[in-house]
This record gives sequence, structure tokens and C-alpha cells, in this order.
Amino acid sequence: MSKTKENKGISRRNFIALAGGAAGAVALASMGLPLGWAENSPEIDVEALDLEKISTEVLVIGSGMAGLFAAVKAHDAGAKVMMVSKGRLGSSGQTPFAKGIFAYDPDTEKLSIDEFVAQVSRSALGSNNAAYTKQMAEHSLDRVKELESWGFFDSAIYNKSFSKPIEERNIPVQERIVVTHLIKEDEKIVGAAGFSIDKQKVIIYEAKSVILCTGAGGFKPNGFPIGDLTHDGTIMAYNIGAKVTGKEWNDGHPGRAENAAACYDGWGNMFEQKPGTVSIEVHHDLGVDMNYKAYVSGNSVKMGHPGEANDNAITGGPYTPAEFKRENVERKPGPDSEGGRPPRGEGKPPGGGKPPKEGGGPPGMGGNVVGGSSAGMAIHKSEGLVPINDQCESNIPGLFAAGDALGSYMSGAIYTQIGSSLAGSAVQGGVAGEAAARYSKGVKNVEISDSKIEAIQEEILAPLKREAGYSPAWVTQTLQGIMIPNFVLYIKKESLMKGALAYIEELRDHHMGKMCASNLHELRLVHETANMIISAEMKLKASLMRKESRCSHYRLDYPEMDDENWQAWINIFKGEDGTMQFEKQPFGQWPNQDIVNV
Repeated sequence: MSKTKENKGISRRNFIALAGGAAGAVALASMGLPLGWAENSPEIDVEALDLEKISTEVLVIGSGMAGLFAAVKAHDAGAKVMMVSKGRLGSSGQTPFAKGIFAYDPDTEKLSIDEFVAQVSRSALGSNNAAYTKQMAEHSLDRVKELESWGFFDSAIYNKSFSKPIEERNIPVQERIVVTHLIKEDEKIVGAAGFSIDKQKVIIYEAKSVILCTGAGGFKPNGFPIGDLTHDGTIMAYNIGAKVTGKEWNDGHPGRAENAAACYDGWGNMFEQKPGTVSIEVHHDLGVDMNYKAYVSGNSVKMGHPGEANDNAITGGPYTPAEFKRENVERKPGPDSEGGRPPRGEGKPPGGGKPPKEGGGPPGMGGNVVGGSSAGMAIHKSEGLVPINDQCESNIPGLFAAGDALGSYMSGAIYTQIGSSLAGSAVQGGVAGEAAARYSKGVKNVEISDSKIEAIQEEILAPLKREAGYSPAWVTQTLQGIMIPNFVLYIKKESLMKGALAYIEELRDHHMGKMCASNLHELRLVHETANMIISAEMKLKASLMRKESRCSHYRLDYPEMDDENWQAWINIFKGEDGTMQFEKQPFGQWPNQDIVNV
């Protein structure tokens, strides 16, 4: 197609203005233009962008809790380390919004670690990887003590405490870098590539090992603050042959249309909250159960406390083991205002505040309800790269992952323990850092060929060079309309998922490669949108494949658990022909042990 400006007399800015409403849609259609299509007018000279090459031993991608400990422990193990982040140290991803961290203290806990692991496994219906559950508990207290020594518990803002160990070790940190490619040579990792949002340059990182601490991701929904997480690490790794898991599970964080990133107490009052520690409290939190109630009743469902009449007004839905049902059980108060989770018992809210309002938008649309505020994200630690052992190592030699970028199934397909996600990220970051440092010692210096660098640079900058194409914002909005409704992601059935998949495959095959960018911010959006499209395809295909209901995966057409066929994780990988392939990995087994290709 030729430039739309030449053919139709419409500028890119006028196109965006027109596309804002129904009248604009009619006008565009009358011109014969596909919605979302516009002339591209680059604001920068693409040919003048600099190319920089940087070498290190361990490259840590991501600057949240997992990235912090990965960098620190890799350095302390003797490796040369560099950290690269799309955001700011300690201030991007989900880390800033986590205020409770689990710490297992053997001197005070009544349950042994083995008893804790067994209780988590019962709640997770066997879907957890016990090795990672136990690892989190065993090392959590040590990680908490280190955080305390850095001042982590003194402020609700984490940048200062995260900077302390990084600056003490002189670990270089590059912020506002969008990493778009992982690079593999001779079947092992040799580095990564991306671009700076601020300095108009493409950067090639040569590294002996790479640790993905890129977090999870979603479809940029309103509500829960995961707008800058788009499964970048997962999809980059998938593209070079890494196995991915956990895409059928769903996170169920509550969402609020106003002040989405703020902390709230148990009555809906906003306040600044310092982080605190949390002890054992194994439960069975879903989120999808609230979506089921809303789907069946046709009304939005109040986020009530466990045991309220509203909780049991509708029967059916996802299965909860009797041990973890909360009918008529008052939740015990958490820590006081000095840190940690505020009290959530009955009675008057602190400070004379008001209880939370009822209602809000339906689940999946970001109101005062559980559901789509985290649409596109799975339960913490249940999705990401498939580990081949308990050292956070992927099936690509030299490529490690930690935190929500690793499909460790630390808690299985359910959220079982408050604070375990933050603790798990800290513990896994440390484990991955030490493992990557050990691996790097046995690797000779790596060098990426000029031809590969040239090809990757061309792929990164291609959207800036397109004369016309689809706006990444428009493609994202289309994707959200397909994937976010709760009757697609949360309350699943085959006919609707197949319908959604047809739309997603259209975005993948026709729109993804035709997105354009006029500046570096839009270039970031193009790469993020492409990652979300592939993740959406994974979620739908894995959800179609799992013909049962278990934990946070619920199907109306298969409402019961099927232990005979589905005591297994679903792994996804790219086949030799480039198509998405699937396999079943039995619960409790490492890869290559009784894998069933599908």
C-alpha cells in the first residue's frame, strides 16, 4: 500500500483524531482506510542512530527484587555483572507495589519447612514444584535480613535501599533500555540487544550468561499496575528456543479505576505503606471465583470479607479444598502500621475511614472487583521459562531466569501465601546469580558476529522505517478488546476461546509485522505489543489444551478436575518450522523426564 497521505490526504495526527470516535471511524471507512492505519512520519533520523557494543560476564535484565539479588549474588560470586532495565532500579514492574515479604523463621514458626511445603502442595492441588517451594522458605529469612541491612523496611519507596548494595559493589546499571532480542550462537546464549529510549542508540550486549528478571506481564489493563510489563523476557527467550510454561493460569488481583498504584487498607482507605514481613498463613486465593459469581449472576460482585453472605450466595465455580474454605472464618489481623499488612478484621476502620464501596465494573474490566486488573498475567511464579533444575536454569545453556520470569511453580497455580512472591523473587534472584556466575567461569569470551548484529539492528529499527502501518496503540486496544473480557480469560469455554484465537492469529499474521513507529517511545510500544500478541496466543492455546478446571484455570465446559490426564504442566516451545508446539510435563518431574509431546 502506498502512503496514505498521498492517496487520501490525511495526516497521521488527523488520523488519530478521527479515530477517537464513531464519527472518525465512519470517516476513515468512507476513505477506504483500514482502522488503525496511517502514514508514518519519523521524528528521528534512523540512519543516524548510534550502535554501541558492551561486554560483560553476567547480564541481568530487570531491576526489581529478583534483578537486585541476581546482580548482587553474581558479583559476590566473582563475576563481572551489568544490570539493564526498561524502568528505574526498584521502581518498575510490580516490585514497588509489594508491601509484604514472607520470612520463615524456624525459631518462631510452628510448622516445619516440610510441613509448610506439604500444606502449600495441598492448596495447589499438586501443581507446585516442591523444590522451589522449599527453596523459598529455606532462604527467605537470609534475604530479609540483607534487605533490612540495606534499609528496605524504612521506606515505602525502594530505589534508595536497592541502590545501596549496587553502588557499594560498583555494579553498572543502565536504565530506560528496551531489550528486544536475546542472542544465541552455537546453541548457547551469547548476549542481548535493545535500544535506549533517551539516547537514540542501539546497544549490543555480549555476555557469557544472561539472567531474565523481567517479571510477568499482561495486556496493559486498567487497575493493577503492570502497565510496563508485557512478557518481554518470556517472548524473547521463546524466540530463541527456550521452553515456556504456565500460560493457562490467571492472576486475580483486585483493581481500582482511581489511584490504581496506591496502597489500600482492608476498608479501601489509601495510605503510604512501608514493607513488612509476613509469617506462615497458607490459603487458597483464586480471583477467578469472583469472576465466576459475576458471570453467573450478571451483576458485579462486592469484594467482601470471607464469610459474608455474598461469598456463598452462588454455588458452583472453581474447586476449593475443604481445608482452605473460609466460610464463617474471620481472617486474623496482620502486622500493625509499622509495616506489613494492615489489620483486616471486623469493626471500624482505622482513622475513621469508610468501608469500600460496592459495585464497580464487571470483573475483567478494572472496577472495584477481582479480575481483569491483571489481565494477561498468571499466578505469581507459575508462568515463565521452564527450569531444568532448582538453579533457575533454562533449557538454553547460559540463560537463567528468576522471579516472575521463571515458571518455577513455587506456589503452583494458586496464590497460597501472602508475601511469598516477593520472597521468592529475592531467593530465586540470589540462586540464579550464583548459578550464572559459576556457569560463566567455564565459558570463553563470546563475540557476536557482525552479520548477526546487522540483522538484529534491522529488526529492531524496522518499525521506524515503515512508510505507513498500524499504530501500536490501536493494535493494543484491539488486543485488549479480544482478551480482557472475563468470559474469555477467566470463565473459559471452547467456542469463545476459539473465536478469540482467530482474532489473535489475525493480529499475529497481518498486523504485528506492519506496526510503525515515529519515535523511540512508539518503537518501544511496537515491540511490547508484539510480545503481548504472542503471549495471548499462548494463553488461549494452553487454555484450550487443558480440558479440566484446576486452581486458577476454570472452564465452563470442563468444570471438574481430571487427575487422570492433567496432573501435568503445559510447556510451550517454538518448533523447527516456527510454529507453536506444546508438551505435558508431569507434576513433580523435571524436563526430559516422562515428557509427553502433544
